[in-house]
Amino acid sequence: MNDVDFPSGPGAGRRPGPGSGSDAGDRDAGDRDAGDRDSGARRAELAANLADVRARVGAACDAAGRDPAGLTLIAVTKTRPASDVRLLAGLGVTDVGENRDQEAAPKASDCADLSLNWHFIGQLQTNKAARVAAYADVVHSVDRPRLVRALGAAAASSGRFSGRDLICLVQVNLDAQGDPGRGGAAAGDVPGLAELIENTPGLRLGGVMAVAPLGAAPAEAFGALRKCSDSVRSVRPDASIISAGMSGDLEPAIESGSTHLRIGTALLGARRPPVR
Repeated sequence: MNDVDFPSGPGAGRRPGPGSGSDAGDRDAGDRDAGDRDSGARRAELAANLADVRARVGAACDAAGRDPAGLTLIAVTKTRPASDVRLLAGLGVTDVGENRDQEAAPKASDCADLSLNWHFIGQLQTNKAARVAAYADVVHSVDRPRLVRALGAAAASSGRFSGRDLICLVQVNLDAQGDPGRGGAAAGDVPGLAELIENTPGLRLGGVMAVAPLGAAPAEAFGALRKCSDSVRSVRPDASIISAGMSGDLEPAIESGSTHLRIGTALLGARRPPVR
């Protein structure tokens, strides 16, 4: 490496000699060009990944005798910057999912000029309900009465985007051992929770959500979720959302009737440290 002399005193940091303003302008232009190239490369990467995911969805729908138009692709952008959300929106993605309010709130604010549907898909503490209700269109992880009441109070007090109700999905715990760390209501508690959501002002019952248990056959787990969906639809017939299937198991989810896919890694690449 070359030694560098750092100037001091008045004018410190300036490059001496004529043309210094031009040099600075050239550097700024160069930085913009580099940024444009980086953005273009990232857009191309996301476009290729999106094409791959859509091809997988199409093949799975063909195998299951389903129309791909009946599925919603949610881009899970956790740990990714708002710039990725903008690039995806430019590629036609309209649904964005986030797991952590700390990331979701500023990202939703940064992208408020875009026509997007924001899905909160992570476990939610009741003390964060008001913040999430301020920007989310759908909350996928409603799994206990206390959270229903907190979301209802928040939705009613916030005005909710010109009166639109907050769509809530009942998260179902499909783990045979009922591991509480994974979140979700027991299957037997789903109808009662669905009734509570449906009867809470400011909320609208939308359907069910689940994550396939670790080590279990996804098709079997998603089949059980389909049965829970039937019980929810007995409460509200149009609560037809089945949020199931991620990057590694979207095919069995589609076969089992999923309507909403939550895709992260296959679309955005390997996970990065959380955005602060």
